[in-house]
Amino acid sequence: MRPRLNPFCPLLAALAIVMLCQWSAASEVPTDHAEFAVLPATIQLQGREARQRVSIVGVRDQMPSAVLDQKSYSITIEDPAIATLQDGVVTALADGETTLRCQVGAQVIDVPVVVSGTESAHRWSFRNDVQSVLAKAGCNMGSCHGALAGKGGFRLSLRGYDNQSDFLSITRQARGRRIEMADPGRSLLLAKPTGALPHKGGLRLDVDSHDYHVISQWIADGAEGPSDDDPTLERISVMPENAMLSPGDTSQVLVSAHYDDGRVVDVTHWAKFTATDEAVASVDEDGLALVRGSGEAAVLVWFGSKVVLARMTVPYEHDVPTERYEDAPRRNFIDQENLAQLRTLNLLPSPRCSDETFLRRSTLDTIGRLPTPEERQQFLQSDPRDRRDDWIERLLASDDFVSYWAYKWSDMLLINGTRLRPIAVKTYYAWVRDRVQRNQPWDEFVREILTATGRSDENGATNFYALHQSPEDMTENACQAFLGLSIGCAKCHNHPLEKWTNDQYYAMANLFARVRAKGWGGDGRNGDGLRTLYVSTSGELIQPNRGHPQPPAPLDAPPIAFDDPDDRRQVLAAWMTDPDNPYFARSISNRVWANFFGRGLVEQVDDLRLSNPASNESLLTALSDHVVDVDFDLKQLMRTILQSETYQRSSVALPENGSEGKYHSRYYPKRLMAEVMLDSIDQVLGTATTFNEVAFPGADRQKTDFYESGTRAIELFDASVNSYFLKTFGRNPREITCECERSDEPSMVQVLHLSNGDTLNPKLAAERNVITEAIEQGLDDEAIIRSLFLRGLSREPQESEMDTLLGVLSEYGQQDRLTGLQDVAWSVLTSTEFTFNH
Repeated sequence: MRPRLNPFCPLLAALAIVMLCQWSAASEVPTDHAEFAVLPATIQLQGREARQRVSIVGVRDQMPSAVLDQKSYSITIEDPAIATLQDGVVTALADGETTLRCQVGAQVIDVPVVVSGTESAHRWSFRNDVQSVLAKAGCNMGSCHGALAGKGGFRLSLRGYDNQSDFLSITRQARGRRIEMADPGRSLLLAKPTGALPHKGGLRLDVDSHDYHVISQWIADGAEGPSDDDPTLERISVMPENAMLSPGDTSQVLVSAHYDDGRVVDVTHWAKFTATDEAVASVDEDGLALVRGSGEAAVLVWFGSKVVLARMTVPYEHDVPTERYEDAPRRNFIDQENLAQLRTLNLLPSPRCSDETFLRRSTLDTIGRLPTPEERQQFLQSDPRDRRDDWIERLLASDDFVSYWAYKWSDMLLINGTRLRPIAVKTYYAWVRDRVQRNQPWDEFVREILTATGRSDENGATNFYALHQSPEDMTENACQAFLGLSIGCAKCHNHPLEKWTNDQYYAMANLFARVRAKGWGGDGRNGDGLRTLYVSTSGELIQPNRGHPQPPAPLDAPPIAFDDPDDRRQVLAAWMTDPDNPYFARSISNRVWANFFGRGLVEQVDDLRLSNPASNESLLTALSDHVVDVDFDLKQLMRTILQSETYQRSSVALPENGSEGKYHSRYYPKRLMAEVMLDSIDQVLGTATTFNEVAFPGADRQKTDFYESGTRAIELFDASVNSYFLKTFGRNPREITCECERSDEPSMVQVLHLSNGDTLNPKLAAERNVITEAIEQGLDDEAIIRSLFLRGLSREPQESEMDTLLGVLSEYGQQDRLTGLQDVAWSVLTSTEFTFNH
């Protein structure tokens, strides 16, 4: 029986209690502002249909702030013959210049208004106008006619990525009934979304709306299709790009489209808006954001397959004196960037953690094991001024560092015995481990993988292509692993939330079109499963939507000639690992950061899309620049992180930072990864786990001597080893290239397994372990308890803890002393202090 009294907070309690934190705040827009601004600062309207929405905002810390209440200002057009103003929208009437005047109290701002091109007839464009109306109304979304099979016999390309196909669907299919040029209102394209005819999609257009006018006028003018002469959308921009707000404030996001003919058009009414963090701010379909809580958030804006972010900063309502930031310790640029953000957000940094905490934390994070009592003693006896730096150097130079990081990169590269034959698994892992041991720069590491050739049992890097055998799979997994980009959506259509197009996807995939292998064998069951990878001098990947190949090209890079006989992957590798590549250094910086802090600056760590912004963009940029400056030496990046005061902060929350969880005002406790937890249990108890059951391709699990006795979980070659403990605690199964495959979510199954499973209890009851050896050596209860604390928690027990545990042991009596000591060890090993790194 386990003792009812557990002096620690056991894992069960941590898993059973869910803390729900709610906060709300409101701020009324003041009626008297010392400063305000008009957005945009100048208005240029081109064409008789041109219009521009205007936003009147306050100014805070020299940044745009909340939208002002309409009652707090007056706004007029000086010459109403040039332009009109209605509901905050300026509309062109005639060529000329006038002024938009806005007054708040005694302050006045005049905004120049220039109107041109109203004398020419305006014709709406299918590509730039009609498609925008359909997208805003949701007609070409995946839940409607943009679905793969369409709806009701009417199919559009998702979000309008294929203009020519959509034009033909609208004007040629359904016997031409979708448009009626003689009477546009009878066109199905208008009659159904307005409710004039039954429509399962409901009401989508109002007959008195501007959007209805656009489509009806386009039809009346002859329903012209997309043309090569149409202005091309180059980019979109937002106002304000950054806003300083308070809970309860509102902020209007204005969107401008920039075309290659020089026009800048207000497309706020056609843009789509999504909030990236609803806990901080939400946004409606018109781009009006409502601040709900504190922190940093953004509104993702989409228009015409272009995306951009409008960022918002909402400081916490803490009263933190400025000198607390000025006096906070700084070691390197990480602290500078972090403290700057904390100051902006009114978050107080926690103080430094203790030496014992740093010792345990840094050891677990860097080499994946606990510090030994002997290492702890040596650490504490060293010079306090240098002990942390000296310990960091020991960690980075240790053999355990090699094992831990070879395992981490094996997760990313999917080294898995269920998909590779044993010889390929061993060769691939040995290749990775050798590169980690040599501290090969990351760019060289990736370049070797991308350009690998040869036998799979001689060049382990070739097994990347054994795991990913089609050009599409090679492309998607290389981008995910090394750039943090998920471009799979662009395989069928333009990416709905990113800038990647279907053409770019197939141009990138065509770089891999000439990769070949002898003995490919699908899952590797042919013969001995060996493959020889080589590159052909011919071969192209056909783009299904167009029926021809795209010129091979990396993303956002010039194409290669089709007849170039060189290995196209060399161009890909050079582009991908180029210091100027905006994704490569960011991706690895974010992965390494996440290892030490429990979360990435971008979370998930391999999801670096624009619509998933970093919690501290300037810090991630600085980390990326640092990685480039040190020539992609990851040990130097790790050293910089470990030495930073940001990393060395206490995990104890303060009243001024307890409500945040991503700005690193403190160290966030995190549960040990499954392999490290299992190894740590063995390390504390002096036991070992035997791994002798592995799944091979084409066979059920079978006994094997693949792993020698004493192999630690962090030294396993692959994820095919049968271990209920590792599976229960969220081991990465290495099936897809995504860090989301590993789970650190608590569950009742984990609690029950620690309490009554066949992992911990047999180790506690083992004939030879730390407890039985201590008893044989004649150590008293107090000495054994102290030893368990030092081995598992890297600290001495407090007096109150010692008294409690000795009291519990006294209830067992001398005859049942062994059981009592086993239960004390169980209490240590199931406590949150042991199972979490803090």
